Amino acid sequence: MDISVVIPLYNEDESLPELYDWIERVMAANNFSFEVIFVNDGSTDHSWDVITELAARSEHVKGIKFRRNYGKSPALYCGFKEAQGDVVITMDADLQDSPDEIPELYRMIKEEGYDLVSGYKQNRRQGDPLSKTLPTKLFNATTRKVSGIKNLHDFNCGLKAYRKEVVKNIEVFGEMHRFIPYLAKNAGFDKIGEKPVHHQKRQYGKSKFMGWNRFVNGYLDLMTLWFLGTFGKKPMHVFGFLGTLVFIVGFCAAFYLGAEKAWALYNHIPMRLVTDSPYFYIALTMMMIGSQLFLAGFLGDLISRNSAGRNDYQIEEEIRCGK
Repeated sequence: MDISVVIPLYNEDESLPELYDWIERVMAANNFSFEVIFVNDGSTDHSWDVITELAARSEHVKGIKFRRNYGKSPALYCGFKEAQGDVVITMDADLQDSPDEIPELYRMIKEEGYDLVSGYKQNRRQGDPLSKTLPTKLFNATTRKVSGIKNLHDFNCGLKAYRKEVVKNIEVFGEMHRFIPYLAKNAGFDKIGEKPVHHQKRQYGKSKFMGWNRFVNGYLDLMTLWFLGTFGKKPMHVFGFLGTLVFIVGFCAAFYLGAEKAWALYNHIPMRLVTDSPYFYIALTMMMIGSQLFLAGFLGDLISRNSAGRNDYQIEEEIRCGK
């Protein structure tokens, strides 16, 4: 199969028939074999009824229905698990992403050898308010800096294309759908490209965008992903280092206070008790914090070494003797 189109959705019953007809026209015009996987994320409208009707009239339609609203990341995870196409396309169900972009995205994956191609909505400001575009720009700038993927301008664009191997080897969880290019890079799929795509104004329903709240949550998720990707299998390297550093500073400070007091006693110089100095308690606290950080790293290493996935590695290709 050439293409799997994965469409997560929540309360989009009005746009679904038009969206599927549009996708079907594009696929027929380019002679693609395809499937469309609608993932109904606990919609409270008639979205599932519409999906059922579409599946009844077309063998290309698949549907997954959640019992409640879990979020976009779980929807993509289930869609990726079901996808069978050589190239997997993700897009939103609100008609803001154009299916006319699919052939070029497919070509970039198959002919130019990209692992992942992300859409770039250059004309976003024409259809979105400032309260949406400004947090998006700040979010993308931060993600570019942290992830090291300098050529992407719109990490959160719903319109993306993936090589099948990519979606089968990454785990999208929590709210990590915003960072799929970063997840792919951490998994070893580092040929990531970008394509300017047309962005249309929403025709039906209302946006689920959360504004500045999403920017704050996205920043916290990004820090989590960076830490797990950098130190997930070696927590002792960060906690042990920080703990040792803090302990040494605290110990040196306490040693200095003790040496200063001993020198004063030796020279019969009146001086207050070491325990009367606030610096003594600061030094003592630093030594305690340093010890706790070191123990946290030690425990983290023990947990990591006993993890079921401690020896999971992405193997691209193998050559065996006699085969």
